[in-house]
Amino acid sequence: MGINIVGYENGVLRMQAPLGSNHNDKGNAFGGSLASVMTLAGWALVSLRLALAGKQAEVYVADSSIRYRAPVYGDLLAVARAAPDQDWDDFLTVFDKRGRARMTVRAEIAGGAAELEGRFVAISKG
Repeated sequence: MGINIVGYENGVLRMQAPLGSNHNDKGNAFGGSLASVMTLAGWALVSLRLALAGKQAEVYVADSSIRYRAPVYGDLLAVARAAPDQDWDDFLTVFDKRGRARMTVRAEIAGGAAELEGRFVAISKG
């Protein structure tokens, strides 16, 4: 798929995948590739925030919903951030207390062509 992290700043993670490896028979981005890059961006964001806090955890996607709005004819750029009602400090407090925590992340393909809302679960390795 050729997915790469292309940036992280102010709580926002960006991942990119080339259209050339992820297109369908119509020449636009394959829906499964859009779903994959958005899911991976959410997973990477939660994993990164845990690592930055010095926590060792396994991160899993618990569930997600995706809305496709328009075809994508260029590289797939996913942008992931915590959902508006979520707080990283609360997430880390629960993780420290229980050894597991959940975080809802919103990811979208740049330009609004697709969006994902997913719940990610972190489980302590220790």
